[in-house]
Amino acid sequence: MSRRLCIAAAQYDIGCHAGFAAYAEKLTRWVGEAAAAGAQLLVFPEYGAMELASLFESEVRQDLAAQLLALQPLLPDFLALHADLAAKYDVYLCAASFPVRTPAGDYANRTHLVSPAGAMGHQDKQVMTRFERERWGISPGHGLKIFDTPLGILAVNVCYDAEFPLLARAQVEAGAQLLLVPSCTDTLAGYHRVRIACQARALEGQCYVVHACTVGHADWSEAIDRNVGAAAVFGPPDLGFPEDGVLACGELNRTQWVHAELGLARLAAVREKGQALNRRHWPEQIPTAAAPVERVAPSEG
Repeated sequence: MSRRLCIAAAQYDIGCHAGFAAYAEKLTRWVGEAAAAGAQLLVFPEYGAMELASLFESEVRQDLAAQLLALQPLLPDFLALHADLAAKYDVYLCAASFPVRTPAGDYANRTHLVSPAGAMGHQDKQVMTRFERERWGISPGHGLKIFDTPLGILAVNVCYDAEFPLLARAQVEAGAQLLLVPSCTDTLAGYHRVRIACQARALEGQCYVVHACTVGHADWSEAIDRNVGAAAVFGPPDLGFPEDGVLACGELNRTQWVHAELGLARLAAVREKGQALNRRHWPEQIPTAAAPVERVAPSEG
C-alpha cells in the first residue's frame, strides 16, 4: 500500500458541448492537468456527467425525464473514455456521477471508480434529495461498498449521503481510510451543508474526506443550472493535522483542481494515539442513545 497519496479534487465547471468529442477533449485536458501535477487519485463531482445533456435538442435539455433516457446510450462511451484516461495517465478516477438506468427500470445516481488497469466499480447514492425524489425521479441505491486499492481503502458518499453519519460509519468500520464525496449544490447553504458534513465525517471517523463539486451556471440545463461550491480535502483536527482539519480548500466558485498530499501513516497514528479517539469510542454512545430519553422539568434556583 502506498504510504503517501497525492489527490486532486475538482471544482468542475458544467460546460455546453457540440458533440461527445468536445466533451472528451475537455475531460482529457482536466485529467492531463491533474496528472501533470502529480495526482494519483482524481475526484470529479456529482452529476458532472449531466453536461452531456448539452448534446441534445433544447426540448430534451428542458425535460428531466427525457434527458435521463437520452443519456443512456452515451454511458458506454463515457466509461470507455474514463478507462482510457486512467490507463494513459496511470491514475485512479472517481468519475463524475451519471444517472444510470437499472435493470428494474429506475435510475440510480452512480459514481464509478476506475483504476489504471481498467478495473471498474461503482457506488450508488443512498439517500435522495427533495429534487431527486419529487421532481427528477432518481431512486435510492442499494448497499454500501469499499474499494481496496494500492492507494488505500476508499469509499464514496455521494453528496447528500455525507450528511448521514451512519453511512460513512459503516464504511469506516469496514476499513475505509479515505471517503470521497462528489457533490452538486445550487446554493451556498447547500454547499455548506455538505462541507460541514465532510468535516464531521473526518472528525468522527478519523479518516480523510475529499470533497469535489460542480461550479458555474448552465442556463440550458433544467437539472444543474446553478452550481455553487469549493472543493476541499479534510482530515481529523488532531495530531499532525491542521488545527481546523482543512488540508486544502479551493476558492469559492472558481474552476480549478484542489491538490493535497495525504499520509496514511499519519492517519494511523491519529487513530492509535490521537488526542481524541473518536473512531474507537464511537460504540460507547450506543447504549445511552438507544435508551429512552428522560424528560424532566428544569431544576429551580
